[in-house]
Amino acid sequence: MKRIFITGFALLGLFKAYAQNDPADSTSYKPKKLKIEEINLVSSYYRQDGNNSAVTGGEGTEKLTDISNAIDLRVVKYGENNIKHTFDFEVGVDHYSSASSDKIDLSANSSASSSDMRVYPSLNYIRENEEKGRAMGIGISSSSEYDYQSFGGNISFSQKTKDRNGEFGAKFQAYLDQVKMLAPIELRGLPNVDDSGNASRNTFVGSLTYSQIVSKNFQVMFQADLVSQQGYLSLPFHRVYFTDGSVHQEKLPDSRLKIPLAARASYFLGDNIVLRGYYRFYTDDWGIQSHTADIEIPVKISSFVSVSPFYRYYTQTAAKYFKGYEMHGPQSDFYTSNYDLSKFDSSFFGLGLRLTPVNGVFGIKRLNMVEIRYGHYVRSNNLDSDIISINLRFK
Repeated sequence: MKRIFITGFALLGLFKAYAQNDPADSTSYKPKKLKIEEINLVSSYYRQDGNNSAVTGGEGTEKLTDISNAIDLRVVKYGENNIKHTFDFEVGVDHYSSASSDKIDLSANSSASSSDMRVYPSLNYIRENEEKGRAMGIGISSSSEYDYQSFGGNISFSQKTKDRNGEFGAKFQAYLDQVKMLAPIELRGLPNVDDSGNASRNTFVGSLTYSQIVSKNFQVMFQADLVSQQGYLSLPFHRVYFTDGSVHQEKLPDSRLKIPLAARASYFLGDNIVLRGYYRFYTDDWGIQSHTADIEIPVKISSFVSVSPFYRYYTQTAAKYFKGYEMHGPQSDFYTSNYDLSKFDSSFFGLGLRLTPVNGVFGIKRLNMVEIRYGHYVRSNNLDSDIISINLRFK
């Protein structure tokens, strides 16, 4: 777990000169040249354990660890007519080790699939007319790992109401993915087994949002999404064991329609306490319905220290294609033993600590925020996990 802190704090040296050459602030002056508005360095450590691995047909270890590091850089330029141009560049690198993925090859003590690295850069641009309260954006992204390649794009639009207390937003996202057809070792070369080349998977997401400042203490936001997936939606290395003991490759439909609806609210209890609530309803044409309820209560202990306890409850029904180990029959057209598609309840709870000293963290004025968060996750089918993260923000 020490690697998150080593990685995060080692990068502080890169920003020393930037922090020490701190020009005087001028809120009335809007620069015409590109200016760094914000830099975020985020590192996290994640570990999980369980005994329902889809790689081994719904039974077996789900042990996994992941170390993630990301840097987000936002630069701003004001152009003609005071149009604000914002460029947001992020690049992240994850390194994970997975005992369950190692079981793609049952005879190996350690195979190529036991660990991997994922790299995911993205670039977003927003053009904002602050006078009219209107913004338009466009972005691109990619994600690359051993058996999966993804390329994404998005366009967005937002418009504030005349009184500036409300805002309407619309966004469209597309992800064009390639899945490497890596089948379980004992199934390779058999008829009706996908075990060579790549398969396509495309995802299209449309989102509508509306936020409203109801009063100086109360704010709400509503969101409706429509998600359409087409292509190869199984994972080729997931095993499914039938009632007769035979093993098969997971098989799911080549389309899926998802509809999430969500509401978020914030209420300020004086100057030191905020109540933040979130609810989401989800349904899809695979038979899953779910409910998510989340509450977080940031409490300001002093002018520069706050803590944020949080709790999230989640419950879902099972997909109509899910059954456990040796429970599928040969009459099934589609089948999976992936417990992410099973019926379960889960809880996620933890605490965040946020430091925002007036003179900067560690005496570096530009380093105006450090946040450390820890969360513990438990699921009713015996999966549990822990995550700890640190975020350093430079402004």
